Amino acid sequence: MKAVIRQRALELGFDDCRVTTAAPPASAGHFSQWLAGQQHGEMAWLERNAPKRMDPELVLPSARSMILLATSYHLTPSSSASRPLPSGEVARYARFTDYHDVLAGRLKSLTATVNELGGANTRSLWYVDTGPILERDFAQRAGLGFIGKHTNLISRQFGNWIFLAEILTTLELAPDAPEKNRCGSCSRCITACPTNAIPAPFKLDARRCISYLTIELKGAMPLELRPLIGNHIYGCDDCLAVCPWNRFAREGSLMKPHARADLATPDLIELLQLDAAGFKKKFADTPILRTKRRGFLRNVCVALGNTGDENSLPALSRATSDLEPLIAEHAHWALEQIQKRSPARG
Repeated sequence: MKAVIRQRALELGFDDCRVTTAAPPASAGHFSQWLAGQQHGEMAWLERNAPKRMDPELVLPSARSMILLATSYHLTPSSSASRPLPSGEVARYARFTDYHDVLAGRLKSLTATVNELGGANTRSLWYVDTGPILERDFAQRAGLGFIGKHTNLISRQFGNWIFLAEILTTLELAPDAPEKNRCGSCSRCITACPTNAIPAPFKLDARRCISYLTIELKGAMPLELRPLIGNHIYGCDDCLAVCPWNRFAREGSLMKPHARADLATPDLIELLQLDAAGFKKKFADTPILRTKRRGFLRNVCVALGNTGDENSLPALSRATSDLEPLIAEHAHWALEQIQKRSPARG
């Protein structure tokens, strides 16, 4: 049955498919310690459903197996791409149609296959970054990849550029062999982090992570961290991009048709001028929509404050009068940063 499931997964476009048991991961204790240290910041749902994350049977009673799936979102860089100035940096995974929407139908189809193979009493649940599952821990135990020192999963076939999804099922399947850690003495991801969000190998302080600050944080960005954000406006790939395992990364066929070329080097000044309707229209089918206009333009203001020049001042000046206080405050901050750098003030 496992061979049939794997073959069907590949036919549906997934790049890898592995199996592990539904037993709680041995690393669950580390997750509890991380929560106790409040390093999850404002992501209260992680603490709220922590018991389920650590024990799959609390999610699906009588669960016996977990099917882990990987989808590559690596794209070969285009050498001819022009980069407007000032431009923003969007995490690679968000430069596509929302992966939840792309993968959902295929996961439903694969789950149907699992239930058909298991018979009438088989029950299964599928998730793509949406359920209370410690998916990276299970993915390593299933042999899909290994958790690197930056705490993300690394695949020997696809590097760091993979989406994870899983099917939790009452069907008992033979587990695959786990993957072992292959970081060795490398610490490139730790030194690459602009905000020192990786204080030690395999430890992440989300409160300092640029991905958290630009996506999960809903209020004002801490003043001391704003200059370290650079031109990141949605997520951050810095710790992922330096990983040596990326030299083995291969393009996957599933996500490539859904790439959004306009998000590779977006013009910050143009983005800052988006009204509510314009924001929804531009980002309606992307992960960026979840930040809402207020959060996204907050990020744009910070990026302009770090990388903009006198040409950015008119747009920022208008933004200081935005009806959304969060945007207006960050626009004021950005203006001050550019004015401090202005030769006329030297």
